[in-house]
Amino acid sequence: MKKIILSIVCILFATASSFAHYLWIETSPTGNLNEEQEVRVYFGEYTYGVIEDVNGDAFPKVKDFTIWVVDPSGNKTKLETTATDKFYKTNFTPTTNGTYTILLNNDNIDVIDYTQYDFGIFKTHYHSVAKVQVGDAKNETFNLNENGISVKDISTSSDEVKLQVVYKNEVLAKNEVKIYVQDLWSKTLETDENGIITFKLPFETKYILETTTKEEVPGNYNGEDYEFIWHCVTYCIPN
Repeated sequence: MKKIILSIVCILFATASSFAHYLWIETSPTGNLNEEQEVRVYFGEYTYGVIEDVNGDAFPKVKDFTIWVVDPSGNKTKLETTATDKFYKTNFTPTTNGTYTILLNNDNIDVIDYTQYDFGIFKTHYHSVAKVQVGDAKNETFNLNENGISVKDISTSSDEVKLQVVYKNEVLAKNEVKIYVQDLWSKTLETDENGIITFKLPFETKYILETTTKEEVPGNYNGEDYEFIWHCVTYCIPN
């Protein structure tokens, strides 16, 4: 009996973990003029220490992403990636001082049927954001995901992080936001009426923020019907 119960718990845990998988971007938070800046894309579940292999079972299903860098003036440049064992990598070279925004988008994911887990049949839309500061001139990060959910870094102080969650260019109020670090630590916040959350960074470690929303509109993708679109965005704050 104990073995049966343990097996059920393991199955439920694995199912919950699959829901929590996401794409995220990692790069150094600071860069230098005319020096190459490396950017990495991971897929997994950071707080559980899960990083999927690029050629494993899971990562290939979400590999058709596009990634751009947006310079401080708002000029957008597509970046080309190459695969390694654990991540995709790319780079860009800053040519002006200011805040650069790295944006990843993936709306090319097959429909998933999770009715057996009471989650329905859905299409996933992943988005991810990262920030690179070059020099002292600062600006807010850009939101260019007009068809989904995104996060803008609107911080004005180094002592506190201030972010705004937007959905289809409108602020997303009263939406749950998860903040993760390693070793299963997490914190749940809720955006205010302006889509804003603020928080401090109590640990000297990497933080990954995740927030999601459901677009309750049915449709068809690649010949497969779905009941809704599950939008997910992540924002990585490095050490």
